[in-house]
Amino acid sequence: MTVEPTPAPRDPNRWVRRLPLVTGLLGSVLLVINRLAFTPELLTSQSRSDALGILLSAVLILTGLLWQQIQPLPPQTAPLQGIPGCDWHPDLSESEKLELAWASHTLLSTTAARTVVIWVGGRTLLQRGILANPGQMPSIQPKSVLQRVLQTGRPVYLVDLKLFPARAEFDGLLPPGSQAVLCQPIGQRGCLILGSDTPRSFSRQEQAWIAAIADKLAATLLPSPPGGGAGG
Repeated sequence: MTVEPTPAPRDPNRWVRRLPLVTGLLGSVLLVINRLAFTPELLTSQSRSDALGILLSAVLILTGLLWQQIQPLPPQTAPLQGIPGCDWHPDLSESEKLELAWASHTLLSTTAARTVVIWVGGRTLLQRGILANPGQMPSIQPKSVLQRVLQTGRPVYLVDLKLFPARAEFDGLLPPGSQAVLCQPIGQRGCLILGSDTPRSFSRQEQAWIAAIADKLAATLLPSPPGGGAGG
């Protein structure tokens, strides 16, 4: 099953970027018409005016072409080849399920994430959203990306998945067609893995929100170290 992406909104500034190009072309056409149809005798002053008009039109056309290149279009979403679903680890308590349900729903509804995978303590606790293999909890063996997240305690954001050889680490974990992945540490023993259907999709504000949710999951799912709350 292929899940089609939501059509991206059209660029509201597209006509502003095209205005110099259209104005320059229109001015050039009007200059040619004026020369051929309404100037039976060419005067020196008229020649200078035409040259100036052609120069200004050329500058406008060049400006319009440059604007088309300098101002990139927003990244395009891609269809995900997966099925909507939600799978839990069978050993979760009701309170843990409630916490994971809240966290995954919040991530799917308030960020660019289309797939959420929560892996803690060597177990995949939840996968939700557009899934590559619904009904089959993925067995995750940390490789280069996840090992880096666990070792450094810092997130890894692959902004355009097709550009990174490490994308193979997420085969079978994220649905085919995923364009970006963000791996956010959950304490020192877990990782929150988010897949998106759009390159460069997670904003800085969303990344901060994701980090806060991961910290809350760590406080709920990971036991405190012995004596961690005791005073000296």
